[in-house]
Amino acid sequence: MKITPQLLYQILLDEFGELNWWPVDIKYHKKTGSDPRFEVIVGAILTQNAAWLNVEKALKNLKSKNMLDIKKISYANLNELNKLVKPTGFFNQKANRLKNLASYINNNYEGDLDFFFKRDLHEIREELLSLNGIGPETADSILLYAGNLPIFVVDSYTKRICKRLPLDINPIYDDIQKYFQNTLSKKFQKNEISKIYNQLHASIVYLAKTYCKSKPECNNCPLQRYCMYKKQLSQ
Repeated sequence: MKITPQLLYQILLDEFGELNWWPVDIKYHKKTGSDPRFEVIVGAILTQNAAWLNVEKALKNLKSKNMLDIKKISYANLNELNKLVKPTGFFNQKANRLKNLASYINNNYEGDLDFFFKRDLHEIREELLSLNGIGPETADSILLYAGNLPIFVVDSYTKRICKRLPLDINPIYDDIQKYFQNTLSKKFQKNEISKIYNQLHASIVYLAKTYCKSKPECNNCPLQRYCMYKKQLSQ
């Protein structure tokens, strides 16, 4: 049986349940009056070439200084910001990127994420991509997880699983994204598609970290009956 994005979604949902990604510290934001969506934006930049465990350390550092806020990061001293995000590596670059994005939102949208996200998805995406250090994966993570906008995120885990199953698509970002979006948007209601993209991408990440690793652990993988890579390993 050929696997489709819809079947992939259903299998992984049944296996892992609802993952409710992206995690944010709601208590912190209620206490400080900051916008929890900005934590997602910060995390999307910090997770570039970094393990999530290290991102959590940097987020903890930022919270300890009450810095997880658009205006505060836009006005932050870069040397101080460097130290706070150091656990994620490439901290000079990331501090600059965080400050640049926070300043952009602060200066152009009065630091208001409702104002920032309440526009055409493609317009926001092009705007994000125009900023230094924000590529498609980071931009789309911000759009989906912070903005709750209907765009499917493609990362190295998604590419790995598409190649191993395989799915009949070119293993490049735009083609994978269009394939998933074109297929899933026909199967689900418009008002639920953002949630579907969120759950599926989170499930793919969980699958790749648990089973479909660089050196895969196929025996307990919920996709093994569909996976050509597993069959090739067994031969």
